[in-house]
Amino acid sequence: MKQVNGEKLLESLGTGVNEIRGRLTPDAPMDRVTWFRAGGLAELMFQPHDTDDLIAFLKILPEDVPLTVVGVGSNLLVRDGGIPGVVLRLSAKGFGSVDLDGENRIRAGAICPDKNVAAMAMDHSIGGFSFFYGIPGSIGGALRMNAGANGAETADRLVEVHAVDRKGNRVVISREDMGYSYRHSAAPADLIFTEAVFQGYPEDRAKIRAEMDAVRNHRETVQPIREKTGGSTFKNPEGHSAWELIDEAGCRGLMIGGAQMSALHCNFMINTGNATGYDLEYLGETVRQSVFETSGIKLEWEIKRLGIFMPGREVRPFHGVTA
Repeated sequence: MKQVNGEKLLESLGTGVNEIRGRLTPDAPMDRVTWFRAGGLAELMFQPHDTDDLIAFLKILPEDVPLTVVGVGSNLLVRDGGIPGVVLRLSAKGFGSVDLDGENRIRAGAICPDKNVAAMAMDHSIGGFSFFYGIPGSIGGALRMNAGANGAETADRLVEVHAVDRKGNRVVISREDMGYSYRHSAAPADLIFTEAVFQGYPEDRAKIRAEMDAVRNHRETVQPIREKTGGSTFKNPEGHSAWELIDEAGCRGLMIGGAQMSALHCNFMINTGNATGYDLEYLGETVRQSVFETSGIKLEWEIKRLGIFMPGREVRPFHGVTA
C-alpha cells in the first residue's frame, strides 16, 4: 500500500522540472537512506546537482509544499507513513567536498562526512577537529544540531555557514548568529546549509593521529557501530549521562518488536533486523517513561524523527514526558 503519491506531486510542479539537472524520485523508500534501515516513503526526493540547481528547484517549488532536508541518514528515524512533500537530499558530488581555505582553515560541503574533515585536518597538521572523527554523520547535520564528542562541539571551530533559504536566496551566517547551545542551533529551520568554513590551529600531526586513534578505539569498544543504529538516542541531561539513567531504569537490552536498546551501549537504539519506525519510536518513548519514573528526569530525543504515522500505529509521548 502506497503511503504517498509522488508522481502526482511531480506532475504538479509543471514544466519547470525539465530545467532541473538533479535527480527527482517519486515515492522514494527512506529505509534505503536511514542508518536504521526502517521507515516509509518520501513523497518526492530531490537530489540537486549543485547549489545553482538547488536554487532553481526552490524557485519552482510552491511554498505550500512541505520541504524536509536530510543528510546521510545517520541520526534519523522516519515514521512508517512516510514524509509528505519533498525530501531534499544533497549529493556527495555537489556538496561533499572538503578543502583548505586559508591558514588552518577548512571549507567543507554540507554532505561531507564529519570524519573526512577530521582526516583533512590531520593531513595538514590542523588541530581542533579530532572530535569529528567519532561523529557518524555529515557536516550539515553537525551544523544544525551542534554535534560534539569528547568535550568538543561544532560551535568551537565554526567561522561561518553558507546556506540557501526556502525562496532560493543565498545566505551567509556567522557562528554567533547560529545561536548555538548544547546539541541545538537557533538558525531558522527553513535554511538549507550548503557548506561551512572552520578554523583550527597548528598542531603536531602525530598528536592529532593519537587523538583520532583514541576516538576510534573508544567507538569500537563501547558503541554498537556495526549495527543498524542512529547513534546516541537521547541527549545527556545536565549533570547526568543518558546511558546511566537508562541503565538504572532497567532498559539495557530492552526490546520491542525488532527494535532494541543496545546491550553494549544502552543509549544506542538498534534495528535487530525487521524493526519498523513504529517499533523504534515506541521503544524510545517506553525508555523515556521508564527513566522518568525512576529518576524524575525527562530525556530529550537526540535522534531526529520525521514523517507521519500509519493509521492505527501512532506513537504518543508517554504521560509526564514532553516531545
